[in-house]
Amino acid sequence: MARTAAETRAQLLQVAGELFYWKGVRATGVDLVAAQAGVAPTTLYRLFGSKDDLVAAYVEHADQEGRERWATAIDAAGPDPRDQILALFDAGFAYVDSEQFRGCPMMMTLAEFPDPDLPAHRMAVEGKSGFRELVGELTGRLGVDDPAGLADQLMLVMEGLFASGQSLGPDGPAKQARHLVEMILSTVTARRRSS
Repeated sequence: MARTAAETRAQLLQVAGELFYWKGVRATGVDLVAAQAGVAPTTLYRLFGSKDDLVAAYVEHADQEGRERWATAIDAAGPDPRDQILALFDAGFAYVDSEQFRGCPMMMTLAEFPDPDLPAHRMAVEGKSGFRELVGELTGRLGVDDPAGLADQLMLVMEGLFASGQSLGPDGPAKQARHLVEMILSTVTARRRSS
């Protein structure tokens, strides 16, 4: 039975995503993506227009997967924003400690596409900005003096979790992320109580 255009597009995106993530975007040619997806390169170009468009779709899809991971963690943590923040870092560490982790897809994309005019770069920055906004929403509910500053501190911890997880694995500094976040939150909470 023939696949619909939407099914073919989804198949191409899944295959491209796996190849781009595990082999690198620049190291993966369109012909390889098409062959592994079982379609002609002309079909790929008809559905995505260009490799740049395919890469941007991959980054957007990776960002959506990340947003779903964060939403699941927050929902499972209950209503307390402190617990929700800690759940984000637990989910981040679980990702680093999984077989599915090679590195942060956004950071890897930015490394391969440093030009801010490229769609992949813009999508990766959008993904990072979305996570920063999410953390900012949670810190805003803590009742602290500087929720945006706290969100940026936590963002730096998550970036460090992913970067050290990529280079040194889950048994390196990445395993300290939750403890560091607990210390930051305790310090901010203590400051709020004493003022």
